This record gives sequence, C-alpha cells and structure tokens, in this order.
Amino acid sequence: MHSTRTSRDEVPMHFFSIALIVLQLILLQIFSASSAHSCTVQEKHYLLQFLDGLSQDGGLATSWRNGTDCCKWEGVTCNRGGVIIEVSLASRGLEGCISPYLAGLTSLLRVNLSHNSFSGGLPLELVYSSSIIVLDVSFSRLNGVLHELPSSVTSARPLQVLNISSNQLTAEFPSSTWNVMRNLVVLNASNNSFTGCIPPSLCLSPSLAILDLCYNQLSGSVPAALGNCSNLKVLKVGNNKLSGTLLAELFHATSLEHLSFPNDGLQGELDGENIVKLSNLVTLDLGGNKFSGKIPGTIGQLKRLEELYLGSNNMSGELPSTLSNCTNLIIIDLMINNISGDLGRVNFSTLHSLKHLDLMRNNFSGMVPESIYSCRNLIALRLSLNHVHGEISPRIGNLHLSYLSLARNPFTNIMKAFHVFKSFRNITTLILAQNFMNEAMPQDETIYSFQNLQYINMADSSLTGNLPVWLSKLRNLKILRLSNNRLSGPMPAWINCLNSLFYLDLSNNSFTGKIPITLMEISVLTSDKTSTYLDPGHLELPVFRGNLSRQYHVLTAFPKFLNLSTNNFTGVIPPEVGQLKVLSQVDFSCNRLYGDIPPSICNLTKLEVLDLSDNYLTGEIPATLGNLYFLSAFNISNNDLEGPVPTGGQLSTFPQSSFDGNPKLCGAMLIHHCSSVGTDPVCVISTKQHSNRIIFFIAYGLFFGVGVLYDRLVFYRYFG
Repeated sequence: MHSTRTSRDEVPMHFFSIALIVLQLILLQIFSASSAHSCTVQEKHYLLQFLDGLSQDGGLATSWRNGTDCCKWEGVTCNRGGVIIEVSLASRGLEGCISPYLAGLTSLLRVNLSHNSFSGGLPLELVYSSSIIVLDVSFSRLNGVLHELPSSVTSARPLQVLNISSNQLTAEFPSSTWNVMRNLVVLNASNNSFTGCIPPSLCLSPSLAILDLCYNQLSGSVPAALGNCSNLKVLKVGNNKLSGTLLAELFHATSLEHLSFPNDGLQGELDGENIVKLSNLVTLDLGGNKFSGKIPGTIGQLKRLEELYLGSNNMSGELPSTLSNCTNLIIIDLMINNISGDLGRVNFSTLHSLKHLDLMRNNFSGMVPESIYSCRNLIALRLSLNHVHGEISPRIGNLHLSYLSLARNPFTNIMKAFHVFKSFRNITTLILAQNFMNEAMPQDETIYSFQNLQYINMADSSLTGNLPVWLSKLRNLKILRLSNNRLSGPMPAWINCLNSLFYLDLSNNSFTGKIPITLMEISVLTSDKTSTYLDPGHLELPVFRGNLSRQYHVLTAFPKFLNLSTNNFTGVIPPEVGQLKVLSQVDFSCNRLYGDIPPSICNLTKLEVLDLSDNYLTGEIPATLGNLYFLSAFNISNNDLEGPVPTGGQLSTFPQSSFDGNPKLCGAMLIHHCSSVGTDPVCVISTKQHSNRIIFFIAYGLFFGVGVLYDRLVFYRYFG
C-alpha cells in the first residue's frame, strides 16, 4: 500500500513540475506578446507627425489612425519590449516631406523610405541620430542640399549604412560630416548632382567596405587617403568630372575587389608594380578615360579578375600574352584604343569562363586566332574596325554566339561565311558591314537556320545580286540594313513576311520596279500596339548607328525607319503608305517616283523626317501635311509640284531649301509669292466637297422651280 501511495504521489509531483515549466513559458509568451503591442504615447505621436507631413500616404492612415497600438501599424516593427526599432515603408507611393520627428524614436535602428516620391531634402536629424544604423532613402526624389552636420555633434554616430542614391540632391558633397561616421560600412550617394571633391575623411571609418559616388559632378583628383581604407572592397566613382592620375597610395587598399572609375577624366599609365597589389580584384573598370601606354604584363597576376574594362582610352602597344593567366575572366572590353599586334599572342583557350570579348576599333592584325573558338561560353564577340582578315573559320560555329560583329575588316568569301553562320542557333545580332567587298549576296535558300536573328547589318560592302529569299524566313528580324551596296532587281513581294521588321534601310542600291504594296502590310508597322510585336531586344553589346557616339542597348530604341532613297524605284507612292502608323522617318528621295503626294501620309502622326526630294512628283502639296506636328525635317525639293505651300501648321517652319527646284510652287517663304486669290489652304474646298455643293444647289434649284410651277398650276386650276 505504501509503495502504491508513493507512486501515486510521485506522478502528480512530476506532472506538476512539467506543468509549472509550461506555465512559465506561456506566461513569458503572454508577457512578450502584450509587451510587443504597447508602444508609448510619445512614439505614436512622432509617427503621426511623420504621417501629417505627407501629402499622399499610400493608405497608411487607414492602419495608423484606427486606435490600434502602433506596434501593429503597417511598416512598423517593435522589439519584445514594445519599443519601435524599424520603420520600413519602401515603394508605398508616399509623397510630401520626410518629417524630422522620426529621429525622436530613440530606439529606432532601421529606416527604409526608398522608392517613394518625397519633396524637399533629407532631415539631418536622421543622419546624426544616436540610434539609427541603417538609413535608406534611395530612389525617392529628394532634392536640395545635404548639409554638413552641426559642429556641436562630435561623438561618433552609430550609422553603418547610408543609401541616398538616385535622388536629386545638389550642391557640394559634405566633407566634415564623415569625421563622426566612425561606424560607416556602406555609403551610396550615386546618381545625384553632388559637386566638390571626394572627401579624404571618408576613410576615418575603419569599417568602410562599400563607397559608391558614381554619376555625380564631383571634380578634382582621387585622394590618396582612400588607400587608408583597409577594409574597402568596392570603390565606384565613375561618371564624374575627376582629373589627374591614380596615385600609388590608392593601391594600398589591398582589400579592393571592385575598382571602378569609368567615364571620368583620369590619365596617365597603369602602373604594373602597383596594380598587382590588388590581388583580390574581381572588377577593374577604367573605361572612358585618357589612360595611355601599354596594358602591363603583370595584369596576369590578378588571378581573381573576372571583368576588365579598359575601353575608350588611348592605350597602345600589344596585348600582353599574360592575359591568358586570368582564367576567371568573363568580360574583356578593350574597345576604342590603339592596341595593335597579332591577337594570336594571347591563348584564349585558357579563358573557359569568357562571355564577352570586345576589341572594336583598335589596330589588331592577322587572322582570328583559333584559340578563341575554344571559349565555349563566349556569347558576344566584336572584332569590328580592325585589320583582321582571311576567311571565317568553320570552328566559329562551335560557339553559342548571340552577338557577332566583324564590321570593317577585310574578310573574304561571304558564301562560306554564311554556310558557317547557319549553325548559329542563338544569334540575334549579326554585323558584317564593310566586309566581303564586291562579292555576291548569297542566294542559297538553305541559309535560314538562325531563326532568332533580330538585327543584321551588311551595309557598305558593294554587294551585288538580289534580295535573297532566305531573308523571308527570318520572322524575328527587326532591323535590316543593306544600304550602300549594288543590289538590284525589284523589291520582292515577300517583304511582308517579316512581321517584326520596323527598320529597313535599302538606300544607295540599284533596286527597280514599283514600291510593293506588301511593304505596307508589315504587321509591326501598321499596328497601334507595337509593343505586342516587339520585346525589348536587349543586346549583349551596344549597337552603334551613325558615329560611335550614338549607341543603342536595346533594339526597340531604334527609330521606326523606312529608307528606300537613291535607287531606281518607279511608279507612284502607294496611298497605302498611310497604314504605316508607327514610322518616325520616311525617305523615298532620289528615285523615279511620279504622281501626287498621297494625302494619306498625314496618317503618319509620329513622323519626324519626311524626304521625297529628287523625284518626278506632281500636283499640289496636301494641306493636311501641316498636321504632322512632330515633323522636324522635311524635303520635297527637285520635283514638279505646283500651287501654294500650305500656310500655318508645321510646313511653314521649314526653310526655302526644302521646296527648291519646284518652280510652280508659291508661298511666303519662296521667291514666288502666291496671288491673293484662293491661296489660303484653310479655305480651300476639296474636289469632292465642291462637287457635293454643286449637286446640292442644282437639286435645290430644281426642287424650288418645280414647287413654284406646281403652285401656279394649282392656283390656275381652282382660281383661274
């Protein structure tokens, strides 16, 4: 019995101990939960002051003014003690001013107000807060000046991350403020309009790891003090107005992984002895400066290097063979320099990760090295504007290229080249301009395997022959440039098969026959919803149009363009041209076109350029052309047009030279002034309207005459 009692007694005691522990945990949770929903009246007041400063609150008022505890409000986070530690309101559509009252939240650690539309500046109270460690107001349209901290603030601030990028902040970038930012790890002030110099005091924070000041208007030299940033991993100060050289002291920042100064005014030579100190470097971007001299051979010691941008400088000499030691390279950009020599000096077969190789506009010679064809990850290859020659190797077909530019090199055997290109399954951009000079355009109908091709440029090559049928198979083609060749024959009716084509340049050839009606049926040119036909067409490398200063990163940025000038086209301009609603530029000049200017051209409401000069056009200028409000270039010179130049509208803004060579034209801007009778185009009645009015008056007269005669007969019968 005793033992039975004992065991009965022990079970309840054990259960009680467990229950007590569980109860303690429950009470702790209840206490924590209740504490997490009990922000102070003062904190609530500060938040409501912030809300009152907004002209658009993104719906916050619904959450913040319903009497609930502010720890439950949207975007507000409290700790277990019920104290506000975070305000996160990114991308909420907020407008108005940022209230400095937020700094009154004395335990606030993180503030994220990015991607909104504030007005005014950033309250300094948030910058020198005694609690905030992360402050992000990027992409928020802030403007004005970022003032220096008051001199009374001398103790170190806790701020670790400050992101004020992509705003409209102006005036001189603060310099003394950073004296008290001893805990700063990340500073991003990029994409503003700050002026002044790079503050040497930035490195007073021993923890600074990321410094991004690019896309501002900073000037002066790169301070040597930045070399004291022993933990600096990312330094980006490109697209400013810097000058001078990269001092040797800068290379003491040996932790650097990303060194970026593109499109500044830096000069001098790359110091081979110093650059090897940056053994952790992954990205080196010094493009768009004035650097000269050779690429140092010691660059091969940067084993971690993945991206090398030295394009658009004045560098010369030969490409160092040691570049093949940088086996992690993904991007090599050396475009627009004076680098010379044989590309075969570099063994590209070691660069297994290489994706982009851009050597455009240098002085490279010899043949394309076979080792390039071992770069199986290469998707963009640009060798244009060099002196590379020979035939295209069949091995290039082993590459999965999306972008290939060989323009302005003396390559030969275009037929062989296109049979090699047939194996390209991923090619979207093919640039062969000023190559294969005086050869015949390949006509083999089996050349159509590259179904993803969107851009092809074979201009300036004096190619002969007709437009090949295989072009009609390229249903994704957006841009076709064949100008300045010797192509002949009629434009084929299958041109409307190219449903995505919005840029066609056949100028300066010898095409004959009429402009086909099917040209006016290309889907993308006739649709009001061009975007449904066109994806952005992002390019692996930019495409240049005209001079090298104009470049496009997406194909849809190209103008909607139709140029058939300087050929032997005959017949009338098809009235169906009015269906091509999206066109911004039309050039039919220097042909043998005759007949009237079709009034339907006035339907091309996006037209900016219209050139119909040097043809045999007759008749009057349609007055409706004056309604093309975006027209900035207009030329109908050297035709046989007659009558008044319509006054008012856009046509009256063009000079006399736009109308020269039409002796039967008259107008205020011409030598021949019109007579005062019937010269105002606003009052001119069309032929159809004139005929309708004559018919109306004849009918009215007949009706009136019959009515009078009938009245007389009736009167005579009953009263005569």
